[in-house]
Amino acid sequence: MIPLFGSLRTSDNGREFIFSSCEPHVRTRIRRVFARVSQRAGEKISIQVSPETCRDLLWFLDRYPMEMSRKDRKILIEGAREHKETETHVLAIHEGRYEPPSIDLSLPLREYQKVAVSLLDVRRGYLLADELGLGKTVSAIGGMAGDRRLPVLVVTMTHLPSQWESEIKRFAPDLSVHILKSGKPYDLTKGGKLPFPDVIISNYHKLHGWAESLAGHVRYVIFDEAQELRRRQSDKYAAASLLASKADYRLGLSGTPIYNYGAEFWNILEILSPGSLGSREEFVREWCTPPKNNRETERLVDPKAFGAWLRREGLMLRRTKKDVGRELPPLSRIVESVPSDPEALERIKGSAVELAKTILSLNPLARGEKFRAAEEFNMLMRQATGIAKAPYVAQFVRLLVENGEKVVLYGWHREVYSLWMEQLSDLKPALYTGSETPKEKEQSKEAFVAGEATVLIISLRSGAGLDGLQSVASTVVFGELDWSPGVHEQ
Repeated sequence: MIPLFGSLRTSDNGREFIFSSCEPHVRTRIRRVFARVSQRAGEKISIQVSPETCRDLLWFLDRYPMEMSRKDRKILIEGAREHKETETHVLAIHEGRYEPPSIDLSLPLREYQKVAVSLLDVRRGYLLADELGLGKTVSAIGGMAGDRRLPVLVVTMTHLPSQWESEIKRFAPDLSVHILKSGKPYDLTKGGKLPFPDVIISNYHKLHGWAESLAGHVRYVIFDEAQELRRRQSDKYAAASLLASKADYRLGLSGTPIYNYGAEFWNILEILSPGSLGSREEFVREWCTPPKNNRETERLVDPKAFGAWLRREGLMLRRTKKDVGRELPPLSRIVESVPSDPEALERIKGSAVELAKTILSLNPLARGEKFRAAEEFNMLMRQATGIAKAPYVAQFVRLLVENGEKVVLYGWHREVYSLWMEQLSDLKPALYTGSETPKEKEQSKEAFVAGEATVLIISLRSGAGLDGLQSVASTVVFGELDWSPGVHEQ
């Protein structure tokens, strides 16, 4: 008779495997082999259910057999089989041995874009993090070919629904497209007079109102600019989680999925491929630095190793132009020092001094006040610096325009935009910032592309995902800097 070393069962909600009644040396071995589990002493040990853990547990049970129900053993065997098949297919895709599906679009996809659709077939949920310019949008549209993934929900930034609609009409003109008009649900079929749309486009702000209405109806969800999901304490994250949990296919698009903290990866991939990174606690223990001050600021200990693992598992696909044979001339980055107006800095001197005194205070009871003062000091200095340099930045941009360049000018503060608009008024600058409506933004973009404006002033955060400018301009000026380098890359 084969000796048993304990019991293994699934939890009531089916999300965890639970070891119990194990001998002490077996509990020690479990914690040693499965780094994700809690390392604290206890009679029971739990680990999140996923295809990967199923395969690992089946291997472990060969050495330490456990008492199990037929139902739980079936879950283990099927999960392990799924993981092995996925691993085989992902490897075949990376090695070019996987036959891409037939993709019937009005314009053909490039081979590497077909690979992205192939991985969606195999993985059903992953992050497409290709370098800017490789056509992530087109790859996502490739997944709409045929009717097995319809209807589709595209979630994007507030200023991009029209751009998505235009691209879908280019590549898949037979698909019906509807852009959500409000955050409050309404009848998309007008009482049955119209068929349900093939593609629904929403911005992230409307998602919370529509989540319950659309969950279970859409089969394929595309999260454009997926870095918007990097923080889980928000209504849009909860809405995205509900929609994704009911969809058959999930694709995230972002060349810069996180801005600062590695733990943000868990938030995004938990939406795209639930359970693939284990529980958040397991992920942090395995991959990240310890948390500080109860804030989600954990950083990846080894980003390269983590990235390599994501690629092997098929959880992320990232190619550069060099990888796909479309290498372009190298990007030229030029740091130009410009002077500043001392009067602008002098005007904030009094406030800055008071804030500095608060920050440097030795009073230990004023930590919250110090934090707020530091934040305010940072914002005050950033704005003052932008204002002080605005006239000189405008002069530099004018020089570029006079040399025949069309310029995309990035900034942050409204006061700075006003100064730029005044200084460059004869060049007919157009605005694409957080203050314009989506229609006004589209008009500004069209004016720049048509040559009616030679300067397009864009907010650092409002222009994420904007496409079409590269056909008319190749010069970008960062007149103000964002606090995160990831924004500049985006």
